[in-house]
Amino acid sequence: MAKEPRVVAELGRPETPGETAARKAASSAAYRSSKTVRNLVVALLVTLAIVAVIILGVPRGEVPTTEIDVAETAQRIESGGDTGLIVPELPDTWRVNSAVVESDDAVRAWTIIYVPESGQGYLRVEQGFDADDAWASRVLRGAETEDTVTIDGIAWDRYDVSGAGETGNITQGFATQAGPDTILIYGDTDDASLVVAAESVADQIRQLQEES
Repeated sequence: MAKEPRVVAELGRPETPGETAARKAASSAAYRSSKTVRNLVVALLVTLAIVAVIILGVPRGEVPTTEIDVAETAQRIESGGDTGLIVPELPDTWRVNSAVVESDDAVRAWTIIYVPESGQGYLRVEQGFDADDAWASRVLRGAETEDTVTIDGIAWDRYDVSGAGETGNITQGFATQAGPDTILIYGDTDDASLVVAAESVADQIRQLQEES
């Protein structure tokens, strides 16, 4: 005896073959859709877990800093041909940010950049090789000599940077001759730090003056 078709409650009658096929197709589509979403969630969780492992696995600690040895750098540069480089004898509490030979259109200069002991601002000590008379003023944005000060027996021209228009972050500067070179000390710092820097190169300046 043939089995009677199942009556579908929503229809109140048996399904037609077309309705059965449509119902099965809709069920299959819903299953595939739920499986895709589930796979995406699982993949996202796995990715987040890998990222977390990488982040936690990176070593922590301070970034190592390389200290610049001014004397050693000067010696290396002198071996390349530039001789008689000054080496400021400043306390270890002064941090050295840079020690290089720089060049503008006319003058090459041995340049050392410090952060003074106070930790405020910066200070540059430059030795302009065979610098012309106007070099210091050009570096100091057109500043003019205000007066002369003597520090540890060395006479320095003091530049009034405040009246020199666009001075950037330069407060004042000292300049003096050391043989054929010009020594320039300037920056954005206090007067005491400038004096300490000038004192630190006094003996070397005297030696260069005597040699010339």
